[in-house]
Amino acid sequence: MRVMFIGTGEIGVPTLQALLRSGEHRLTGVVTQPDKPVGRDQRIAPSPIKKALIETKIPILQPARIKDRQSIEEIRALLPDAIVVMAYGQILPRTILEIPSLACLNLHASLLPRHRGAAPIQASIASGDSETGISVMYMDEGLDTGDILLQRKIDVLPIDTGGSLHDRLAQIAPEALLEALKLLAQGNAPRVAQNSALATYAPKLSRENGRIDWTEPAEVVERKIRAYNPWPGAFAILTDRPGRELKLKILSAQIVDEKGRPGEALCADNRGLIMATGERALLLQKVQLEGKWPMSAHDFVRGHARLLERSLK
Repeated sequence: MRVMFIGTGEIGVPTLQALLRSGEHRLTGVVTQPDKPVGRDQRIAPSPIKKALIETKIPILQPARIKDRQSIEEIRALLPDAIVVMAYGQILPRTILEIPSLACLNLHASLLPRHRGAAPIQASIASGDSETGISVMYMDEGLDTGDILLQRKIDVLPIDTGGSLHDRLAQIAPEALLEALKLLAQGNAPRVAQNSALATYAPKLSRENGRIDWTEPAEVVERKIRAYNPWPGAFAILTDRPGRELKLKILSAQIVDEKGRPGEALCADNRGLIMATGERALLLQKVQLEGKWPMSAHDFVRGHARLLERSLK
């Protein structure tokens, strides 16, 4: 089968590599986002998908707008039987969805219709879901609304972070796709309509989404700390002096049976730092002060006791 892959993010790399290794499918081309500045030094860098193709001769298209006529014609010229999309970052127009002779498939990192949208992995943890997975769906013009071809499930572990769950989902995606393509080739791939009444949404996250609301229960805050690690990062604000505030990123925490005013430092000693929430409290385990390296909360307390004289906010 002639397959075109459209993607940008790291989560799609194992699936792309599986297509490259497959003896049953020919990767006719790849579409990914243009190279862009990354990191503190803002060096221009290719997407993870493009990096994975450095030693190949696979045609790579990097349109600024995939909706442009030239982009559409370049994709059409590669004659794909199937188009596979995973973490691309642009919406595909109907003219592209109609190009492949068999199907245009999307791999979405949740069990649709739950957590449609741009941040399903973080949403699964933050919502307290017990399981998540990869959904292979037929693409339409809606936001993750297409019929389901198949799904593969995994448990959401109590220790999962956004990063660890991302990596585990990336590893089960290739098998899900290859099975879906096999069913397509055999002509017996199922189509199961989503129940939109059960849909939830996981919109794109910004850095501000990581600000901790200490009035929420400790259980909710702890899940968000894990969900937003590494992106966008859960954080609180420390007042260094009047007019100067510092961001304290919370990397890990444990729920403890303590009570106090939300945002109040209940304990700052050799155990670390215990913060009161709306219900119970959190023992902060690993933190990162703005401009510093990550450290244990115990080390942070030893070096920055003055900053803890006032409540976090």
